[in-house]
Amino acid sequence: MRIRVPAIVERFPVPAIVERWIDVLVALLFGWREASRARHSLMVSFEKGRYVVRRSDPKRDALVRPAESQPMVATVAPGKSVPRSVANAAGKGLVIVELPADKVVTRSISVPAQAREFLSGIVANQIERLSPWPADQAVHGFAAEANGEDAASLDVRVSIASREVVDGARAEVGAIGLEVDRVVSRGGDGDTTKPVTVWSRLADVTREERERLRRQIAVGIAGVVVVSLGVSVWAVVSAQSLRAESERMVARTKALQRQILQGGRTPQAIAALSPPERAWYAKETSPSAVIVLEALSRALPDTAHLTELRFENATLRVIGLANDAPSLIAPLQQSGHLADVRFFAPTTRGSDGTLFRFHIEGRIEPRLKIAED
Repeated sequence: MRIRVPAIVERFPVPAIVERWIDVLVALLFGWREASRARHSLMVSFEKGRYVVRRSDPKRDALVRPAESQPMVATVAPGKSVPRSVANAAGKGLVIVELPADKVVTRSISVPAQAREFLSGIVANQIERLSPWPADQAVHGFAAEANGEDAASLDVRVSIASREVVDGARAEVGAIGLEVDRVVSRGGDGDTTKPVTVWSRLADVTREERERLRRQIAVGIAGVVVVSLGVSVWAVVSAQSLRAESERMVARTKALQRQILQGGRTPQAIAALSPPERAWYAKETSPSAVIVLEALSRALPDTAHLTELRFENATLRVIGLANDAPSLIAPLQQSGHLADVRFFAPTTRGSDGTLFRFHIEGRIEPRLKIAED
């Protein structure tokens, strides 16, 4: 008989799925880090022989405004270092370097609006034609917007810079104490359009860093799985242990009940029981006044009136008036709560001559025996 499990494994390779899932988690983690740091960004530009650091506020779309209109944080001469406060702020956010317009080549292309989601691949395929540098020596970015005259077309602005220029700018800004996260270009002096990112640390993550993060995530997932399995096993074992203990307690209780019922009620048999068993016996054999009163109210007819009721250990004594006292014995005996029902004193006629005063007693049956019956 052919086993179909290998075919299923080949169709759904679990290791490959897990590896792909980890890659997605790595990408999400890098994206979350950059998005979280983007809330506190610093823009660095080279103006009049000095590095100017300005604060960028994405919430107010500050990157769309010209660099000169953004709040200035510090100016640093080449070879000097930024103040400690600026370095601390840079550690909590993104450092964005704006390349001069003469270091960037801008090209424009037009593509169908339906191709918006494929723009990255389209631009990458045309970089060799658009770039003045070889594709492996250039970095690029693009921004797309709808054509004002043709809604079915997109105007794509492609900014291209030499990798050597970008690496040099990163090195220069690193020399003043700031680690660059993005390199952007506006396309020209006074340009108020949104800057285009030509280089990003997120897109240029080294293989070693990505592998390190993948290992950390894999170890974390494995740890969570192991802990989950451990907790599940502990829960199952604990549940089985509690169930077994409960079954043992039920068995012991039933055995004790049988022992009490079958062992007799002689003082010797009771004295032979252990203290917990004697306590159980006393509990189960002690009379319940509420139950006995309810049994009396059901057994006695409406013509009978009780004037006195006494409990004496396991004996109940009632005194009252009835028009037919002997007829009370049978209902009380048949109630199931009393045994050996009898008159313990003579029955006499009452003062009115129509009712008889009776004195009846009976032994109260234990609750355990009543429940068994």
